[in-house]
Amino acid sequence: MLRVKREYQSWVANESLEDYALRYAAASYRRWSPGVVANTALGGISFLALEAIGASITLSYGFQNALLAVAVVSVLIFIISLPIAYWCSVANVDIDLLTRGAGFGYVGSTITSLIYACFTFIFFAIETSIWAQALHLAIGLDLALGYLLCSLVILPVVFFGVTAINKLQAWSQPLWVLLLLLPLGFVIAREPGLLQAWTSHQVGGGFNPLLFGAAAGVMFSLVAQIGEQADYLRFLPERTPANRKAWWVAMLAAGPGWIVVGVLKVVAGSLLAVLALRLGSSAAQAVEPVHMFVHAYRYLVGDPALALALATVFVTISQVKINVTNAYSGSLAWSNCFVRLAHYHPGRVVWLVFNVVIALLLSLLGIFETLEAVLSVYSTVAIAWVGALFADLTVLKHVGLSPPYIEFKRAHLHDFNPVGCGAT
Repeated sequence: MLRVKREYQSWVANESLEDYALRYAAASYRRWSPGVVANTALGGISFLALEAIGASITLSYGFQNALLAVAVVSVLIFIISLPIAYWCSVANVDIDLLTRGAGFGYVGSTITSLIYACFTFIFFAIETSIWAQALHLAIGLDLALGYLLCSLVILPVVFFGVTAINKLQAWSQPLWVLLLLLPLGFVIAREPGLLQAWTSHQVGGGFNPLLFGAAAGVMFSLVAQIGEQADYLRFLPERTPANRKAWWVAMLAAGPGWIVVGVLKVVAGSLLAVLALRLGSSAAQAVEPVHMFVHAYRYLVGDPALALALATVFVTISQVKINVTNAYSGSLAWSNCFVRLAHYHPGRVVWLVFNVVIALLLSLLGIFETLEAVLSVYSTVAIAWVGALFADLTVLKHVGLSPPYIEFKRAHLHDFNPVGCGAT
């Protein structure tokens, strides 16, 4: 095979900007404790697309079909995510390098980088839309201008990678948890008839396998979230006797454990959507998180203007926390993809801007209004990739058909490995 020398911009040598975008995380850079890494990784679970998904599938397919799909898919996501999180943490590689060495090959993993990049900009666009909706409702900001503003404000933080994101997630986490749990607690305490109305919200006369499958199809799009978790877990320090317990807790909580928090947020969105309907919102409004939480905060403060202000603050904090992760992970995915296609690496920051621009275009095209359709189609591709990766890590390694370690060096790999590519 003809080897083409890569070209690099001078700033690529600055790892405070690059964060080892094209290789494993060096020990010298992994200076954070397991707790700090886990907190940063879990900061991304603030994304309100989870509430929107829970609301959407409940209103479209009914409580029974939606909640059963949530339960089944969540268990599968936890099982699938566990070996991926473990190997990324042990080998200190992101999901792209893991995929490269787990049955896909050097060029074959470029395809999965595109799948992963699509996940980051799809959810960036959805979260941007949710944030712009809140600003439109609160201060009357034009939606198109809101999309632009909510996209651009993310760039300065992500420019400096994990170092800056660590600080953001650390100070915002307690406030975000408080703003999430307080209104939910007051809703449950002060609206005793809500649970009955929620569980009796049926579509199609109860359980229907087709409606269950449709709801599961939307939920399966979340399987690629483990990639974003792995982008941070690769910075876990070496596992030693002294930090062994903290290391395992961090890996489990911030790896497959993200879905535990995630499913609670999906269920909360389902519940708040029914509440919004009971209080007079249309079905279209009931799936918008800002409307859900305005109603919820009314139970906490009573004053409509203050409730709207609190809901807007909560949405803003949530969306900043998740979109720094979406933008950061997208920049890594595009970096890994194009360095193999073009043999040119202008730097992660260039792909950061590129990823945000694509997400902005999707927001302007109205991706939130087609949320179910987009996620249902994407989930088919995502589960094919992640499922093949899971099979290599759990089956082929144990039977000796795959190396007992993660081999991602280009010289030791085929360009296209038919094992992973064929399975996908």
